[in-house]
Amino acid sequence: MNALNTTAVDRLTKLLATLGMQAGMNVDTPLSNWVGGELAPGQGERIELLDPVTGLALIEYRDAGAERVASAVEAATLAQQEWMSLTASERGRRMTTAAWALRGHEETLAQLESVVAGKPIRDCRGEVNKVREMFEYYAGWCDKQHGDVIPVPTSHLNYVRHVPYGVVGQITPWNAPMFTCAWQLAPAIAAGNGVVLKPSEMTPFSSVAIAMLLERSGLPKGLINIVNGVGPTTGAALTGHDGISKLVFVGSPESGRRIAQAGAERLVPSVLELGGKSANIVFDDARLDDAVAGAQAAIFAAAGQSCVAGSRLLVQREVFEVVCERLARAASEIRVGLPSDEATQMGPIQNAKQYRHITAMIDTARQHGARLLCGGQRPADLPADAEGYFLAPTVLADVTEEMAIAREEVFGPVVVVMPFDSEEDAVRLANATRFGLAGAVWTQDPARAHRVAARLRAGTVWINSYKAINVMSPFGGFGDSGFGRSSGLEGLKEYTVAQSVWVETAPTASVAMGYGSGA
Repeated sequence: MNALNTTAVDRLTKLLATLGMQAGMNVDTPLSNWVGGELAPGQGERIELLDPVTGLALIEYRDAGAERVASAVEAATLAQQEWMSLTASERGRRMTTAAWALRGHEETLAQLESVVAGKPIRDCRGEVNKVREMFEYYAGWCDKQHGDVIPVPTSHLNYVRHVPYGVVGQITPWNAPMFTCAWQLAPAIAAGNGVVLKPSEMTPFSSVAIAMLLERSGLPKGLINIVNGVGPTTGAALTGHDGISKLVFVGSPESGRRIAQAGAERLVPSVLELGGKSANIVFDDARLDDAVAGAQAAIFAAAGQSCVAGSRLLVQREVFEVVCERLARAASEIRVGLPSDEATQMGPIQNAKQYRHITAMIDTARQHGARLLCGGQRPADLPADAEGYFLAPTVLADVTEEMAIAREEVFGPVVVVMPFDSEEDAVRLANATRFGLAGAVWTQDPARAHRVAARLRAGTVWINSYKAINVMSPFGGFGDSGFGRSSGLEGLKEYTVAQSVWVETAPTASVAMGYGSGA
């Protein structure tokens, strides 16, 4: 094991113990897995977590392994049957109670997320509130999933009901583990499913903490299971298990392809929420103060480690240099620092591999002629103990369409600013990518705003805004950004299957040899 950051280790140990006590449990080991309503240590190889702030060792835990996954699927199967034996109204009441059970634990959960993920504490507090909001929203849908009666041309009563898949497997990323955990858990159980969820091996604990608090508030024991480990072992065991009826993945396109392939081999459907290279379009009639502020938040929030980050800023040529200058000045004033500092606006990159990827892309872009307006290296005024993966907010201009940094996802605090000459040019540039997750349009011309939004191949489009996301609205993308939708009613429907039921109502049943019996 690498050298320990003893201060962070002590803080993390106390947080884990506090969460255990708050849930009525004695936690003297890492929250490695939550299986069948109990904490369960992993059975595989040791996994070492590094502190994003210092780069030093934070804690170790063991990979869950195939046997733990099998136990989790078994527990979810039994709990799902118990869950569906309840009335829809009762399921809604229990979900509401579970959401309220998170109250009083917000600060502990936020601190836990901040330590492991390296995110500013004020951002983590906001995400905890969204976790509760998701469960409250979907609790209201439990008794509102209506079916349909089909006017078939026979003597049958034909009705359609929406039934759960059974047990779904979910895999979530390291950039927002607590948020994406709830983003997927809430609609899955509202639709009547049991769940086995695997967080990223780099951010394992907050998902276990949420599951532990939710389940001990009245949800059936084993309805939510969390297994922690790496993709080739625990992840493969989950995606390949015969008891999993649907796969949901949030992460990179490369991993998403492997998940989809694993599901296809067993004829199991999947939902993929993948990366993005979102275009943030600023026309010359936009309110530039608003557009620059929006562009700044679009890319530098969460240190750019967001699938919807506005990493391509497309600016009409007439205001290009003005926007570049204003954005670079605003970016240089962002407070980069320790996640625990209340004044910090941007923390470190979560892990060393991602840090190396980001800096390599910046260096390559500069070698090919990109102009560095600000950032590109470690901030100069960091605290003495901030030896980890810090990178200053970075703005690049003179980027051409052929450059990798204009086409590939950086997943860091790096924005490329590119000029356009006309509306047609802006739309072409915006759609010149394999990704299709999000985009934005800044203009005071309402007709142009709607016209351009309609032509963008993106699952979410903002007009004179950026990154407004709510559990009530569907979210997802096109192309390399994946398929299927999370959140909203569409997200709920992803977790059900339509079942058609035919009831013969004629006095004498008519059974035909062929397809259909006619009118």
